[in-house]
Amino acid sequence: MTLQFTKMHGLGNDYIYIDAISQDLSGYDLEKLAVVLSDRHFGIGGDGIILIAPSQHHDFTMRIFNPDGSEAEMCGNGIRAFAKYVYERGLTDKVTLSIETGAGTIRPSLQVQEGVVSLVRVDMGPPRLKRSEIPMAGEPADGPVSGEQLTVGDETFVITCVSMGNPHCVVFVDEITDELVLGYGPQIENHSAFPRRINVEFVQILGAHEARMRVWERGTGETLACGTGASAGTVAAILNGHCTEAVTMHLLGGDLGIEWREGESVFLTGPAAETFSGTVHPSLLRQAEA
Repeated sequence: MTLQFTKMHGLGNDYIYIDAISQDLSGYDLEKLAVVLSDRHFGIGGDGIILIAPSQHHDFTMRIFNPDGSEAEMCGNGIRAFAKYVYERGLTDKVTLSIETGAGTIRPSLQVQEGVVSLVRVDMGPPRLKRSEIPMAGEPADGPVSGEQLTVGDETFVITCVSMGNPHCVVFVDEITDELVLGYGPQIENHSAFPRRINVEFVQILGAHEARMRVWERGTGETLACGTGASAGTVAAILNGHCTEAVTMHLLGGDLGIEWREGESVFLTGPAAETFSGTVHPSLLRQAEA
């Protein structure tokens, strides 16, 4: 049994892409497969695996599995690389796609130069701001979580929560430190207030149209970039009066452009890149058999 894969990334947020249209994955436990392949020492290495799958009502389906085996709803960096993959491999000739995800329908638009996708602008849909939509414990369930205090160990953070189809907790800070990201990030991720766990963004405001962010991702740990996190961070910055409409978000892996006007969709623009393709060795695949 063989399995072909392609390694791709968006600003260093790297995933193992598997064509589940031409390859039969029914013999694998997908959660185990994600754990085995994502291991950076004994596997291929990545922030998870992404499956390119068929869809009855959309152009394609995108499924994402984190390195711990949990399934994620959406990934802003992942979907840009997904769009690049399907276009450059001739699976579609469309430059605006309709992708089925765990967060609903996502529509990336491709900028193409001489057959190569240079940038992808993604309609991420409107942010979801109700407490019940995050989800987060507490009341009122139909109200927003903005400027609320969250006690974590001996520290109290002021948080704003946003769902981009997946849950995000945004913390504005004067300086982003390892202690915050690596120390408190996992504690916030697993806080009892968040029944499905949560992604955590630490954001430093640099101006009305500029911010810096580091992210602790649910089920993954710190990553070099997070598209849904950058979107959530921008929405939170605008809601709290720190930024307006169009924001350049600086992440460890590079910059993303985010646009949002209240009541409308969030638009995310950034690059995607392919690094290599290969065949998974049978000995590794045996660890992921169903």
